[in-house]
Amino acid sequence: MAETKVAKRYAKSLIDFAIEQNVVDQVYKDMVSVLSTIRSNRELSLFFKSPIIHADKKDNVIRSVFEGRIHKMILTFFSIITRKKREYYLEDITSAFIDLYKEYRHIQTAMLITAVKADDTIKKDMLALIAKTTDNTIELKEKVDPSIIGGFILSWGDRQVDTSVARKLHELRQDFRENLYLKDY
Repeated sequence: MAETKVAKRYAKSLIDFAIEQNVVDQVYKDMVSVLSTIRSNRELSLFFKSPIIHADKKDNVIRSVFEGRIHKMILTFFSIITRKKREYYLEDITSAFIDLYKEYRHIQTAMLITAVKADDTIKKDMLALIAKTTDNTIELKEKVDPSIIGGFILSWGDRQVDTSVARKLHELRQDFRENLYLKDY
């Protein structure tokens, strides 16, 4: 919980400054790239979280990895974070920034889970379904999960539509277990 609060505070300050400087979209793209780099490289993630490694060395690594690839504002921001000994939260701050950007731009993420890869028609239908309930722009993420057997699970915000065959089979099992009818012989 404390990590989330720290990350949100730093992310909020960065997005406010990016909005003020009118570079919020560029900073967002760069933060997505930073998050992808950190999450795809476990050693880098562990490096930032290590209490043994000195902040100066972490700042040098940040500069060598990201300089020239991201906006100078972000590099300066990361230097401030390392001076304040908050580099442990770098991944969380980056993720919180992305969430705040989506909130700022009214972008809502929806997750579509299907048993097989969904085609474009299904995606359009899902976006139309969600559009009926929100004015936000929808970012549709997909996941293939063969364990649902068929149908789909669509979740966005605090809503979920589950038409999966696995859920229906589970409901049938529950109904049969609770069936109070006993046949007399």
